[in-house]
Amino acid sequence: MYSRSLVFAQFFLIGMMVIGSCGILTSWWGLGILVVGVIFGLWTIQHNRLGNFNIRPELKEDCELITSGPYHFVRHPMYTSVLLMTLGLMVATPTYLEVSSFLLLGLVLALKAIREERLWCMDNPVYKDYMQQTKRFIPYLF
Repeated sequence: MYSRSLVFAQFFLIGMMVIGSCGILTSWWGLGILVVGVIFGLWTIQHNRLGNFNIRPELKEDCELITSGPYHFVRHPMYTSVLLMTLGLMVATPTYLEVSSFLLLGLVLALKAIREERLWCMDNPVYKDYMQQTKRFIPYLF
Protein backbone atom coordinates (compact mmCIF):
# COMPACT_ATOMS: atom_id res chain seq x y z
CA MET A 1 0.00 0.00 0.00
CA TYR A 2 2.86 2.37 0.84
CA SER A 3 4.46 1.83 -2.59
CA ARG A 4 1.19 2.48 -4.40
CA SER A 5 0.61 5.62 -2.36
CA LEU A 6 4.00 6.98 -3.38
CA VAL A 7 3.30 6.27 -7.05
CA PHE A 8 -0.12 7.93 -6.77
CA ALA A 9 1.45 10.98 -5.11
CA GLN A 10 4.13 11.13 -7.81
CA PHE A 11 1.64 11.16 -10.66
CA PHE A 12 -0.76 13.48 -8.85
CA LEU A 13 1.99 16.05 -8.33
CA ILE A 14 3.20 15.75 -11.93
CA GLY A 15 -0.39 16.22 -13.07
CA MET A 16 -0.77 19.30 -10.87
CA MET A 17 2.34 20.77 -12.43
CA VAL A 18 1.20 20.06 -15.98
CA ILE A 19 -2.31 21.41 -15.36
CA GLY A 20 -1.01 24.45 -13.48
CA SER A 21 1.61 25.28 -16.11
CA CYS A 22 0.98 28.34 -18.22
CA GLY A 23 2.96 26.77 -21.02
CA ILE A 24 6.45 25.44 -21.39
CA LEU A 25 6.99 27.50 -24.53
CA THR A 26 6.99 30.69 -22.47
CA SER A 27 10.58 30.05 -21.35
CA TRP A 28 13.58 28.89 -23.34
CA TRP A 29 15.28 27.90 -20.09
CA GLY A 30 12.31 25.81 -19.02
CA LEU A 31 12.02 24.15 -22.42
CA GLY A 32 15.75 23.43 -22.49
CA ILE A 33 15.71 21.80 -19.05
CA LEU A 34 12.63 19.75 -19.99
CA VAL A 35 14.33 18.51 -23.18
CA VAL A 36 17.46 17.51 -21.24
CA GLY A 37 15.21 15.55 -18.87
CA VAL A 38 13.48 13.79 -21.75
CA ILE A 39 16.80 12.88 -23.39
CA PHE A 40 18.20 11.60 -20.09
CA GLY A 41 15.05 9.51 -19.55
CA LEU A 42 15.24 8.04 -23.06
CA TRP A 43 18.91 7.17 -22.51
CA THR A 44 17.94 5.40 -19.29
CA ILE A 45 15.15 3.43 -20.98
CA GLN A 46 17.45 2.50 -23.85
CA HIS A 47 20.17 1.34 -21.47
CA ASN A 48 17.97 -0.80 -19.24
CA ARG A 49 15.84 -3.69 -20.42
CA LEU A 50 12.14 -2.94 -20.16
CA GLY A 51 11.28 -5.85 -17.86
CA ASN A 52 13.79 -4.56 -15.31
CA PHE A 53 11.77 -1.40 -14.55
CA ASN A 54 9.16 -1.11 -11.84
CA ILE A 55 7.15 2.04 -11.29
CA ARG A 56 6.50 1.00 -7.70
CA PRO A 57 9.45 1.15 -5.30
CA GLU A 58 9.70 -2.63 -5.14
CA LEU A 59 12.11 -5.08 -6.72
CA LYS A 60 10.88 -7.16 -9.61
CA GLU A 61 11.57 -10.86 -9.63
CA ASP A 62 14.82 -11.60 -11.49
CA CYS A 63 15.76 -7.92 -11.68
CA GLU A 64 19.39 -7.14 -12.30
CA LEU A 65 21.52 -4.31 -11.00
CA ILE A 66 22.57 -1.96 -13.80
CA THR A 67 25.66 0.14 -13.07
CA SER A 68 26.61 1.41 -16.52
CA GLY A 69 25.31 4.13 -18.80
CA PRO A 70 23.26 6.69 -16.82
CA TYR A 71 23.39 4.32 -13.82
CA HIS A 72 27.13 4.97 -13.69
CA PHE A 73 26.38 8.57 -12.74
CA VAL A 74 23.23 8.25 -10.57
CA ARG A 75 21.42 5.37 -8.89
CA HIS A 76 17.96 6.57 -9.94
CA PRO A 77 18.26 8.10 -13.42
CA MET A 78 14.53 7.88 -14.15
CA TYR A 79 13.82 9.96 -11.05
CA THR A 80 16.49 12.41 -12.16
CA SER A 81 14.78 12.57 -15.54
CA VAL A 82 11.39 13.27 -13.93
CA LEU A 83 12.92 15.94 -11.71
CA LEU A 84 14.57 17.62 -14.70
CA MET A 85 11.36 17.61 -16.74
CA THR A 86 9.29 19.04 -13.90
CA LEU A 87 12.04 21.54 -13.08
CA GLY A 88 11.63 22.74 -16.66
CA LEU A 89 7.91 23.23 -16.05
CA MET A 90 8.60 25.08 -12.81
CA VAL A 91 11.20 27.36 -14.39
CA ALA A 92 8.80 28.17 -17.23
CA THR A 93 5.97 29.14 -14.89
CA PRO A 94 7.28 29.57 -11.33
CA THR A 95 3.92 29.88 -9.55
CA TYR A 96 3.30 28.87 -5.95
CA LEU A 97 1.57 25.70 -7.24
CA GLU A 98 4.53 24.79 -9.46
CA VAL A 99 7.17 25.37 -6.79
CA SER A 100 5.29 23.57 -4.01
CA SER A 101 4.39 20.65 -6.31
CA PHE A 102 8.02 20.36 -7.43
CA LEU A 103 9.32 20.33 -3.85
CA LEU A 104 6.75 17.73 -2.79
CA LEU A 105 7.58 15.64 -5.86
CA GLY A 106 11.25 15.73 -4.86
CA LEU A 107 10.28 14.44 -1.42
CA VAL A 108 8.11 11.65 -2.88
CA LEU A 109 10.87 10.54 -5.26
CA ALA A 110 13.39 10.60 -2.39
CA LEU A 111 11.08 8.36 -0.33
CA LYS A 112 10.71 5.99 -3.29
CA ALA A 113 14.48 5.90 -3.78
CA ILE A 114 15.14 5.20 -0.10
CA ARG A 115 12.65 2.34 -0.11
CA GLU A 116 14.17 0.83 -3.26
CA GLU A 117 17.67 1.14 -1.86
CA ARG A 118 16.71 -0.68 1.35
CA LEU A 119 15.24 -3.52 -0.70
CA TRP A 120 18.32 -3.66 -2.95
CA CYS A 121 20.63 -3.81 0.08
CA MET A 122 18.69 -6.77 1.46
CA ASP A 123 18.62 -8.54 -1.90
CA ASN A 124 22.07 -7.78 -3.33
CA PRO A 125 25.15 -7.13 -1.16
CA VAL A 126 26.91 -5.46 -4.12
CA TYR A 127 24.40 -2.62 -3.94
CA LYS A 128 26.05 -1.15 -0.82
CA ASP A 129 29.29 -0.71 -2.78
CA TYR A 130 27.32 0.82 -5.65
CA MET A 131 25.71 3.27 -3.21
CA GLN A 132 29.13 4.41 -2.00
CA GLN A 133 30.38 4.98 -5.56
CA THR A 134 27.29 6.62 -7.07
CA LYS A 135 25.08 9.50 -5.95
CA ARG A 136 21.31 9.16 -5.72
CA PHE A 137 20.02 11.88 -8.09
CA ILE A 138 22.69 14.42 -9.01
CA PRO A 139 26.07 13.15 -10.27
CA TYR A 140 28.94 13.84 -7.85
CA LEU A 141 26.67 15.86 -5.49
CA PHE A 142 23.55 14.11 -4.15
